[in-house]
Amino acid sequence: MTQQRTVTVLLERHGTTYAAQAGITVKDTPSPLYRLLVLSLLLSARISGEIAVRAARELSAAGFRTPRRMADATWQQRVDALGRAGYRRYDERTATMLGDGADILLERYRGDLRRLRAEADGARSLHSAVQQFPGIGKVGASIFCREVQAAWPSLAPYLDQKVLDGAQRLGLPTNPRRLARLVDDADLPRLAAGCVRAALDDEVVRDVRDHAS
Repeated sequence: MTQQRTVTVLLERHGTTYAAQAGITVKDTPSPLYRLLVLSLLLSARISGEIAVRAARELSAAGFRTPRRMADATWQQRVDALGRAGYRRYDERTATMLGDGADILLERYRGDLRRLRAEADGARSLHSAVQQFPGIGKVGASIFCREVQAAWPSLAPYLDQKVLDGAQRLGLPTNPRRLARLVDDADLPRLAAGCVRAALDDEVVRDVRDHAS
């Protein structure tokens, strides 16, 4: 079982990004970047990834695809959208954070996360800057950076410790640049997503090993 075969199986079976699950095509334009930021916030709570992804889809379906639309929505409209997705334990607090975060993005960056990227000095700086938005801590910032790197290639390879933990469990390189060389740059977010799943779930590790052998 070669490392390349392991990566191929990992991408095929467990390489769907959270953004793709949420129906977000990540590209360097304001709306997809903002929707990814919202998804990163939703995934930061102690709630299942499936519910968080569903909540992101519901907010998008409600029309809250830009910080302006999110800020203009009432708090109750945001609560209702989260509730429809089953995001209930944290719906009221999260609705407040979504509104506050949209206001910050509008005031500081005129609603465009590309301005934040332009101010950031590398991946570490960006990771820190993303945490200024309410509800996004280190975990949420890492999710955002992992998934945005295909649109912002200057960040690549962004393969943080959680990714490397999963890579180790799969017998893959734990050096970020060596690991990144196993895929095309466009597939780095998928590689990161698969490795994170391997870090969190023994069944993913077994499944990849079974299908790669």
